[in-house]
Amino acid sequence: MTSASELRSGKGDRDENFPVASWIIHPRHRALILAYYNFVRTADDIADHATLPPDEKLAYLDLLEAELLGKGDTQAEAVTLRRALAERGMAPRHALDVLIAFRMDVTKLRYENWDEVIHYCRYSAMPVGRFMLDVHGESTSTWAASDALCAALQINNHLQDCGKDFRELNRVYLPRDALAASGASVEQLGLTQSPPAMLACLQALAVRNEALLNESKSLSAEVRDFRLGVDISVIQAYADRIVRLLKVRDPLRERVHLNKLELLTFSLAGMIGEVGRRAIGRKAISRPGTAHDA
Repeated sequence: MTSASELRSGKGDRDENFPVASWIIHPRHRALILAYYNFVRTADDIADHATLPPDEKLAYLDLLEAELLGKGDTQAEAVTLRRALAERGMAPRHALDVLIAFRMDVTKLRYENWDEVIHYCRYSAMPVGRFMLDVHGESTSTWAASDALCAALQINNHLQDCGKDFRELNRVYLPRDALAASGASVEQLGLTQSPPAMLACLQALAVRNEALLNESKSLSAEVRDFRLGVDISVIQAYADRIVRLLKVRDPLRERVHLNKLELLTFSLAGMIGEVGRRAIGRKAISRPGTAHDA
């Protein structure tokens, strides 16, 4: 079988809302984080491959899982991650979880309601945050806020890329009931501008996602690691800005992303805010309890 890495779809301009192994993170963690990132990206590219039949996609994802678990050495990304995890004495659970999401990407093209989307995020996004927390030795008590942040990041991405996902993959993460409530149709995602009904649906989902994002506000203060706390604050600042843009812009008509100046501005704001908070010892922001799958 061809190496999974040879199937990389070559998406040069990725719309990432999950900055990984940034310069803020301590160098001792970067090799492991990059091994995880490369494994996840390879699996993602398999699931999104333009011409590979679904059964072959699933076979490649199964192969990655098998080799991550030690059953073979032909897939470089799986072998590298397996060895990096073993060096740290960590289990592969968070990598196995994301494979569940990529299998869903192959087999499930529509979502009925918000709960189904959150269930997808449980496997596509939440494991990324949980992995980062585990790498830094943080308590599992931080998972609830992390889950909210990662799910909100994922849903931001779904809203940003809703047109491209439909056109290129026939994949729609917008819940059917939300579309119906606004009088919008899936086919409208193929247009170059949202009709009023679709725009109302997209912006209502952005409002709902903003509420989810607010559940994660305590995370940077909950983690003990200073660098990770700063990194989280920067990511939170990005996410807050993007969701505000999604509440007023049309992602079918324009790219709803941060430009270089905004990235710099919100990076600095996030860093300064977290450094200041830790300097004065301000406690975590209180938030409503959130229960996601453990």
